[in-house]
Amino acid sequence: MFPIREHCSLIGVQDKVNDKCELIMEIIGQGILDGYCRNHGEITSQIFAWLAEAKAASWSVPNDIKERYRSVSFLPNNHVVFNIKGNRFRLDTKVYYQRKIIVIKRLGTHADYNKWKF
Repeated sequence: MFPIREHCSLIGVQDKVNDKCELIMEIIGQGILDGYCRNHGEITSQIFAWLAEAKAASWSVPNDIKERYRSVSFLPNNHVVFNIKGNRFRLDTKVYYQRKIIVIKRLGTHADYNKWKF
């Protein structure tokens, strides 16, 4: 792993004015969201809104997420499940707080979620 300053310049988040490095979240697996939205257009705007917020976030601990998303579920092994479109859909992610990485695992309906194994 690169030292923090080098990592920031590589991903383009170095604050040139204040000479600070503000790490933002990197999102892996966006193709899962793209594919799902093609088949379920009714959630596209909610997914894009979530993506924009998640990319701009700097979550360091679960409470950082909970402050913004009150209905989020925290499960074992860093799984974080977000409710999308009034709890009709669930977005399963893994959040690696120290590395500032969110991995998209799957997206499905609430009924799908009830069948998922964690």
